[in-house]
Amino acid sequence: MATHFISDLHLAAERPHIIRQFFDFLEGTASQAEALYVLGDLFEYWVGDDDLDDPFNTSVADALRRLSDRGVALYLMHGNRDVLLGQDFVRRCGTSLITDPLLLDLYGTRTLVMHGDTLCTDDVDYQKFRAYARNPANQAKFLAQPLAARKRQMAGLRAASEEHKHEVTLDIMDVSVAAVDQTLRDFGYPRLIHGHTHRPARHVHVVDGHECERWVLNDWYKRGGYLRCTRAGCSAELL
Repeated sequence: MATHFISDLHLAAERPHIIRQFFDFLEGTASQAEALYVLGDLFEYWVGDDDLDDPFNTSVADALRRLSDRGVALYLMHGNRDVLLGQDFVRRCGTSLITDPLLLDLYGTRTLVMHGDTLCTDDVDYQKFRAYARNPANQAKFLAQPLAARKRQMAGLRAASEEHKHEVTLDIMDVSVAAVDQTLRDFGYPRLIHGHTHRPARHVHVVDGHECERWVLNDWYKRGGYLRCTRAGCSAELL
């Protein structure tokens, strides 16, 4: 048996090659797994579950539902781009919404899964925005606006995000090693799996004498991929 982990797909209608690759992944590789965890940023953006009737959004939800109906356990975590995914979407897909972070017993190995953005503590401006975006009152205020107005605002936020990437160094947008080590310490030195940084790799952290494996998932901007974990360990696979 195997469990698969993906993140940072950033699905959008204007990237049809990745959409096709994602659907093929769900129909093929993922359908052979025991479980699939989506660790955030499934979509490039999400303005609310009342946009679920959009044909593109419907196609993604239906593809996930087909996977769930085959008996594959499906788990979804919020990312920074799709923090407004709600219960209507969850029910439509047949998935379970999980907390960030979440500690798992994965085939006998304690494994912590996260989106990963909370580890990027050096990016102070982003952490301020993250706190604002996840505030329930701010979310309610945003969702109270008409759908078209929300889409216009989201377009502006996406543009601001791209500008921010050009204004700060890549190291600032990456995880803080101190934040990673403290997280591993807080959760009892588990294996860690996360996305967000778009820097796929396997790292080993030695914290208080404990050797901890950290897997960073790849993004799907150019090519899809997933982390395959079994009782024997994990391996990064490209599609």
